This record gives sequence, structure tokens and C-alpha cells, in this order.
Amino acid sequence: MSDLSSGGTEQFEFRGKAGEWFGIWIVNLLLSIITIGIYSAWAKVRTKKYFYNHTFVQGRNFDYHATGGQILIGRLIFIGGYIAFSLIISLVPFLGIILVLGLLVLIPWLIVKSMQFNARVSSFSNVRFNFVGKTGRAFVVFILMPIAAYIVIAALLGGGGALAFASGSVALGAILGIAGIVVMFFAFPIVDKAVKQYVVNNYRLGNAEFLLDVSLKPFVKAFGFAFGWVLVVGLLSALLLGNSVVGAFEALEALDNGGDPDPAALGVLGLLYLLFFVALLPAGFIYQAMIRNTMYNNTTLTGGHQFRSTVGPAKLLWIALSNAIVVAFTLGLMLPWAHVRMHKYLATQTFLIPGGSLDDFVGKQVEDGMSVADAYTDLEGVDFGMPL
Repeated sequence: MSDLSSGGTEQFEFRGKAGEWFGIWIVNLLLSIITIGIYSAWAKVRTKKYFYNHTFVQGRNFDYHATGGQILIGRLIFIGGYIAFSLIISLVPFLGIILVLGLLVLIPWLIVKSMQFNARVSSFSNVRFNFVGKTGRAFVVFILMPIAAYIVIAALLGGGGALAFASGSVALGAILGIAGIVVMFFAFPIVDKAVKQYVVNNYRLGNAEFLLDVSLKPFVKAFGFAFGWVLVVGLLSALLLGNSVVGAFEALEALDNGGDPDPAALGVLGLLYLLFFVALLPAGFIYQAMIRNTMYNNTTLTGGHQFRSTVGPAKLLWIALSNAIVVAFTLGLMLPWAHVRMHKYLATQTFLIPGGSLDDFVGKQVEDGMSVADAYTDLEGVDFGMPL
């Protein structure tokens, strides 16, 4: 990392402090409880504003400009729509299919609107972000591509099993099953790459465009490492537990039927649950770290500005797990410390490689009319609370 710390490379820095953030966090929590969740909209604004304002690069920080009222209105609209959907399904069941099809069109629109809102209420050094993605493309990457991938994988895996059973051809079933696994191995990276490029390539900082130019290879590689971890844990678990796995599932069935299961089998069942998390949690952090590095290392900003990320999967996993342990043992009181610790690590592993003077870049954006003082036509929008 030494080569990134010199030669014009600017390291991001998070200047927040755990004690300072604790004071804001505890007030947010108490007021949200007292107001039965209503204040949580303002708590979200205070949270984002604190972490944005304390994140710096080359002495310049970020800012968040939304209001609690905008967040609350968006949530109320979202909740109202959900209640209306549930009531219609209950009262007029045959309209269910029509409403589901309508949701397939509505969800991409909500995603785009949420991205636009969150971008436009964020700024860096007094320059607004923007999101210009189209709903049509969002429908393709968030709806069509995942559904198509799922159908193909399910057809190959399910169809392989059905054909093997019907025809008695184990070889045919195995071939289709392997084909399904291979498709899954590439389908997830393809879809994830499309989503990441759609999001990044439609972001703007002022009039400057972000561009994520990356091949499929690093996505397949990241998925391969994550899948490999799950596979290794699964194989070791099979060797370790052997036939006792059958007894564990028999114990589970006995519990469902109100019977008295074997205590040893219950112990194996508990171990299986533990191994499930041992397989999936590290795999998730492996993929997250590798993809974060891939995205930053292949993203540029108009003007020749580049980014770098050096997050280590093992380090990210250690911070996340140790944070979780400390928070659990302190009954949640150390959660602000965990937030600050994670943000500090991610900031120190993120770098900007300026293609020129950052002062000139910011000055140009402000001259072009992209400063905080300028109003967007739909700036007074709402946050629909989409998990983006």
C-alpha cells in the first residue's frame, strides 16, 4: 500500500469519533422509540449527514442535504402502497397476477427514483451528485436478467433430476445438473456486473461522468473464491459428520412431530447450523471485498480521475465478526464504535488518483451551475426507502 500513499494519490479519511457518534446515535434511538418510529426518518438524515460530513479526501468532505420530512413522506407512500396491495389481494384474489405484473414494472421505477433522490441530496465539496439512469434499462438488469438466469438454472437442475428419475438415466441427469451449476457460476457474475455498471455509469458529480469499464473475469473470479469457500466447508463438514447428518434431520423431523429426539442428533443439528454460517458469512465478505476493489479500481471520473480500493477479505471479515461479538456482549451499546471502526477501515483502503487539480475540477463544476445552491426540478422529491 505504500505506493498508493505517495505520488499524488489521495487517501480517503474518516474523521468521526465513536464517542461523538454515540451521543447522536443514542438520541436517535430514544426519540425513534418514543415516537413509535416516526423520528427514524430524521435519525436517518442525522446519521447520513454525520458520516458524509466526516468523510474527507484532499481536505474536502461530503454532505447530505435531505430532510426528515422527505424521508418520512416516502416511507408513508411506500407503506400505503403495500397496505393497498395487500387489501386488494385479500379482497379480489384474481387481481393478484395483474398486480404482480404491475409490480415488476413499478419496482425498477422506484429503484431509479430512489437512486435519483439519494444522489441529488448528496454532494462533494459543494458539488451535487446526480443519477441519470433510465427505467427501461433498470427493468432489464434488476428484473429480466435475474428472472432469466433463475429460469435457466432451475430448468437445468430440476429438469436434470426429473429426466434422470423418469428415464432412469443417471448420466443424463448428471450432465444437466453439471450444466446448471456451470450456468449458475457465470449467471450470477453476469447479472451482478450488469447491475454495478448500470449504477456507476449513470452517476454524475456535477456534469462529470463516472465510468466503470471492467470485464466479466474479476466477477467470475470473486464468485469462484466465494463459492470455493462454501464448497470446502461443505466437503469438510461431510467428512467430519458423515452419516450423523441423517440422524440430525431425523431429529428435526421428530421435533416437528412433537417427538423426543436423540440429544446427540440435536447436537449435530446445532453444529450444522453453525457450519451453515461458517460457510456463507465468510463467502459473502470475500465476494464483497473483491468486488469493491474491482469496482473502484476500474472506475474513472471525467478529467482523468481514478480510484483505488485495497480492502482485504480477511481483514474485512475480522472487523465485521469482532464488531458483532463486541456489540453482542455489550447488548448493542458498542454499535456506534463498530460503525466508526468499519467506516475508518473502508476509508483508509480507498484512494483517489487525481487526473489534475481537484480545485480546478470543483471550480469548473460550480461554474457550470452544479453547486449546492442550485435547485433541481425534482429536488423536493422523496426517498422510497429502497434497499440500495
